[in-house]
Amino acid sequence: MKKKNLKRLDKILELPKEVYSNIPKIIITGFDEMIIENFKGILEYEEFFVRINTHIGIVSINGYELNLENMTDDDIKVTGKIESIDIERTID
Repeated sequence: MKKKNLKRLDKILELPKEVYSNIPKIIITGFDEMIIENFKGILEYEEFFVRINTHIGIVSINGYELNLENMTDDDIKVTGKIESIDIERTID
């Protein structure tokens, strides 16, 4: 019942789903920058590989000179030369 009320409220207020839920939002700017909102934690971090846990799965980023910047409780920014991104769903 609670989910139905949130969906109705979402439509009335025109709020994006990621604002009121834990669903991640991924913003990619070219091949040099990526922001993940609503993340849970960092699983692995190397200069060439980053794995980030979200509430619905794992985001793996491959590249060179990867850095984690501007981390808050809710979002993280990955910079560097991003070559590929893999998303693994862990819940249905």
